[in-house]
Amino acid sequence: QGQLVESGGGLVQAGGSLRLACAASERLFSSYAMAWFRQAPGKEREFVAEIQSSGGATYYGDSVKGRFIISRDTTNNAMNLQMNSLKPEDTAVYYCAASEHRVVVYHASFEYSSWGQGTQVTVSS
Repeated sequence: QGQLVESGGGLVQAGGSLRLACAASERLFSSYAMAWFRQAPGKEREFVAEIQSSGGATYYGDSVKGRFIISRDTTNNAMNLQMNSLKPEDTAVYYCAASEHRVVVYHASFEYSSWGQGTQVTVSS
């Protein structure tokens, strides 16, 4: 059975950095795409970043462009998210997701079939 497990969340001051990791089963690591989403209290789940398995193309949400970097670690079947210049508005639960059954077109949560449990990121001002 496929599994996604996030790690690396925590508390950081504004302007700091964190690196999130998503350990994936071999099956899910071979998905069409993997992505990070986030959800803050009282808000809808938001697209953060995506990386496609074929060709390695990357996409970012407007609010994180230029600050976050998504990457794949093929040695360890993992996906990483390097978060720099963090802001208080980046505070949220961050989820790892995999699109196993379809090509991702809209970078939307409905396109992803497997999800991790999430990891909390808190940025203090």
